[in-house]
Amino acid sequence: MQMDEGIKVTIYTDGASKGNPGPGGYGTILMSGQHSRELSAGYALTTNNRMELLAVIAGLEALKKESCNVTVFSDSKYVVDAVEKKWVESWYKNKFKNKKNKDLWLRYLNVAQKHCVKFVWVKGHDGNIYNERCDRLAVQAAESANLEEDTWYIQNIANEENIIFNT
Repeated sequence: MQMDEGIKVTIYTDGASKGNPGPGGYGTILMSGQHSRELSAGYALTTNNRMELLAVIAGLEALKKESCNVTVFSDSKYVVDAVEKKWVESWYKNKFKNKKNKDLWLRYLNVAQKHCVKFVWVKGHDGNIYNERCDRLAVQAAESANLEEDTWYIQNIANEENIIFNT
């Protein structure tokens, strides 16, 4: 989608995982004008990369209007490079053969097409107040008592790799 005079939105994101795989969470901050909103959720068994990507998806899915000009700030080279270097487009064409997180990448592609999205990599744990806040949200979510189940991961990856876990 082309950049135009649509609503400008800034999204900061971070994911966390206690073990990889292990309990994980994401934190997202959306900002537009004088409005801001924080999102987070935790999962009993997941990976850091899944949480980094889910943080972006949650932010984009929370937008009430389409055609927003969105700048996503992330400390995940995996997510930023996959989009900015157009790797995800190649993965899609190849049906995500031998690629992880197909479910989340498809979900990302579906929601991202509704907006003009660009990514900016930020160094993690380097004093950026929004990145630091997202990190705290992600870690708190991963450590919470009410962890959700990352069903796709459990059914498609954990069971294949015989990962032993308690939920």
